[in-house]
Amino acid sequence: MNTGEYLGSTREQRERHRVYESRLKRNAARPLPQRQRKSVGGASAATTRHRSPLRQSTVRHLPLLFTVFALLLTSPAWAVTVTSCDRQVTIDTPPQRAVSHDVNMTAMLLALGLKERMVGYSGISAWKTLDPAMQAQLADLPELAARYPSIENLLNAEADLFFAGWNYGMRIGGEVTPTSLAAFGIPVYELSESCAHILPTRVARLDDLYTDLRNLGQIFAVEARADALVGALQTRVAAVEQRLAGVSTRPRVFLYDSGEDTPFTAGRLAMPQALIEAAGGRNVMDGLAASWLRVGWEALVEQDPELILIVDYGERTAAQKRDFLLHHPALQGVTAIREQRFVVLPYLAVTPSLDNAAAIETLAAALHPEVFAP
Repeated sequence: MNTGEYLGSTREQRERHRVYESRLKRNAARPLPQRQRKSVGGASAATTRHRSPLRQSTVRHLPLLFTVFALLLTSPAWAVTVTSCDRQVTIDTPPQRAVSHDVNMTAMLLALGLKERMVGYSGISAWKTLDPAMQAQLADLPELAARYPSIENLLNAEADLFFAGWNYGMRIGGEVTPTSLAAFGIPVYELSESCAHILPTRVARLDDLYTDLRNLGQIFAVEARADALVGALQTRVAAVEQRLAGVSTRPRVFLYDSGEDTPFTAGRLAMPQALIEAAGGRNVMDGLAASWLRVGWEALVEQDPELILIVDYGERTAAQKRDFLLHHPALQGVTAIREQRFVVLPYLAVTPSLDNAAAIETLAAALHPEVFAP
């Protein structure tokens, strides 16, 4: 099995293949009749049986026809291949026992109407608090691991697909990777934004989200639902873009995720880059070819953001994070601190998810109130 591919065959398919291979071998070993002998006047004479060109061609290609027929019977009737980071992933049948990691990927599967085809999720309760609506949706689905799942977790659940990402359930050199799971016949679809951790030249784009939804639509054979979700998102984003068409200023934005010794933020390879750009702003960390990362406070001071985007999740509340920033001695000269310009968005909104359109709308209204004032 090639790395990144899932070409699992059933016992029935293997038996079919064995039978047809046997038939092909017998056919190849059997000589085709070339001549017949007739008795003429008591003497034995050789007479050649003439075949039509069409029949000769058919006979000559009979082994090839058997081979093609056998391959058609042993190949899956339904199969799709999608690109996942730098891999081609083939899924033979729509998954029925999928596992998702983190709240954003879990929300995607739920939005696609796939709850009945999930056996669990991971990586939520240790870091995030679900809103009541999502809590209700997940009430009868088990969380396989509060943080990172193990191979054992996935095997015990008999998972037939793991939807995760790099630093979203998988770590480079970690136990759970596409390669390690391929050995157990569990295919992995990677969150496109997370591919920056293994393909560091990728800049985050909203197209990453659209691609993930469409690929999931193919994998689960729910293309119409996926297309409808993508279309609705694109319509909302286009409406913001249209209203910003005449705006030339792009206010400076710093994303504050967490951290007191050093702030955890987003470089140009993380989804907030695309969200801030679509909202008519500029990520002050866009000079860093990185996804989510830590920087020094001096970098924030030097860039002098005009607005600070606070991610609301984790041990500290958004209000506590805001108070910490307002009272940080090194930040007193920063424009956003002096003017107390903050926007708070939940974790789900700033990571690839269906909440990205709402995040763009909220950010655009805060960055350009003159355009979006009611």
